[in-house]
Amino acid sequence: MNLQDLSPVKGSKHAAKRLGQGIGSGTGKTSGKGNKGHKSRTGGGVRPGFEGGQMPLARRVPKRGFNNARFATEYQVVNLDRLDKVEGKEISLETLYDAGIVKTRALPVKILADGEVTRPLTLKVGAISEKAKQKIEAAGGKVEVI
Repeated sequence: MNLQDLSPVKGSKHAAKRLGQGIGSGTGKTSGKGNKGHKSRTGGGVRPGFEGGQMPLARRVPKRGFNNARFATEYQVVNLDRLDKVEGKEISLETLYDAGIVKTRALPVKILADGEVTRPLTLKVGAISEKAKQKIEAAGGKVEVI
């Protein structure tokens, strides 16, 4: 297959609707917009979120109180069974990133307890669940929350 052999998938391309091409075309004169009214004018139509005069959802929903969503720490989650794939005894964000287990260095890592630990590990992570910490210490490892 060469570059010149590529073509769009059948049915993905449509001819543009030709408006205002005379009475017999079916889309002549008013170009399918009917006679008069808001939607027939240039730039006509209601703004996004307009609900026909009904009180919009954005105004109906209460907006009181505090929500922590803007300030919450977002973690990359790693389970214990994934740690067996990492070489070495000391595991940090950098070693997890190099092993391809986490996608970015920008977010901290949280270790969860799904799976088992088969060797003593030293972890330097952003957060860890209590159960995961118990499993690592039971296997002879250490945990350091940074």
